[in-house]
Amino acid sequence: MQNSLQPLRGIKVVEFSHMVMGPATGLILADLGAEVIKVEPLKGDNTRRLKGSGAGYFTMYNRNKKSLCVDLDTAQGLQLVKELVATADVVIENFRPDALEKYGLDYDSLSAKHPGIVYCSLKGFLSGPYQHRTALDEVAQMMGGLAYMTGLPDKPMRAGASVIDITGAMFGVIGILAALQERQRSGLGKKVQSALFETTAFLVGQHIAQGAISGVEPPPMSVRQSAWGVYDSFTTADNEKVFVAVVSDTQWRKFCEAFELTDFAGDTRLDTNSGRFDHRTMIIPKLTLVFAQMPTDSLMQKLDAIGLPYAPVNKPMDLVSDPHLNAGGLVDIHLENGSHIKLPALPIEMNQQKFGLRCNPPKESENVQQLLSTLGYSDAQITQLIAYHVVRG
Repeated sequence: MQNSLQPLRGIKVVEFSHMVMGPATGLILADLGAEVIKVEPLKGDNTRRLKGSGAGYFTMYNRNKKSLCVDLDTAQGLQLVKELVATADVVIENFRPDALEKYGLDYDSLSAKHPGIVYCSLKGFLSGPYQHRTALDEVAQMMGGLAYMTGLPDKPMRAGASVIDITGAMFGVIGILAALQERQRSGLGKKVQSALFETTAFLVGQHIAQGAISGVEPPPMSVRQSAWGVYDSFTTADNEKVFVAVVSDTQWRKFCEAFELTDFAGDTRLDTNSGRFDHRTMIIPKLTLVFAQMPTDSLMQKLDAIGLPYAPVNKPMDLVSDPHLNAGGLVDIHLENGSHIKLPALPIEMNQQKFGLRCNPPKESENVQQLLSTLGYSDAQITQLIAYHVVRG
């Protein structure tokens, strides 16, 4: 999917990152049209070589970027990176606290020379007693109460995606955009920070509020009492799962009529959600039997016709063939081995246009020639830097 929708065209970002949180921040900015330059170690980002659940990290979070592999431990390598940063509007980093300070690539060092720089640090914790600690998505989910809310009462369980890394990246982008907007007035940049722990706390804030208001410790979502009488997953005749919700009294009347639930329709105790909530033990077994006799497609077509919230219980790979996503919600990524995959586009539209693919995830140091030429290096100088292993060709 190619298009010219690039509201951040003209913004240059230098990204020092690995894993998910930093790359996801750069991805969002890149999809929105910023020029994002990923600075990698000479051997390339280790994320490229992850296996298991990390095998998709690099491919998912590094499209629409350029790559420069450079040895920061060489004087020439460090100098050219500083020259690159001097041309940038934004710097992103998500390494351990103070990892870039020894290179003079921390905010204080860079802003002293480039006061307009917007510098985004993505960490485990914001300022406070824990700020020195290292964290991961899973650490934050455990510590922040999300794993408790996701799992069973005696078995905390992380969410089934890197939700804290990604949401933390989104907050980082919000901070970057706010700092860029403020810079238009003041001419000065800012240090923006986003963190895993505080992101998790924000996400579970609704449960903190729930506990304070109700006076009862919120139980894990796996054993919670839903607020609605019908709000469950049911097994169909195809042995597939479909989630069905009836969240208003009008929906209930339409639901009973469509499924010929005459006993329920005539029972005044069920006219309101409160009554349906109190009589769930009567309603749910009956619906379980009704839906178990219906093919999945027939059930979903009927639910769709009456306007009820419903959803098949999909696996991630099912989304690749989803007709709605295939109408513009996926981008075709070409891999180095010659194959291609479909991955989710940025979930934003502007004037009904989605943000597409300008370039595939870059090969290691794929853009070295262009980037160094832009900085004023001659072909001979670039060849020499490659030969001396300062940069990777």
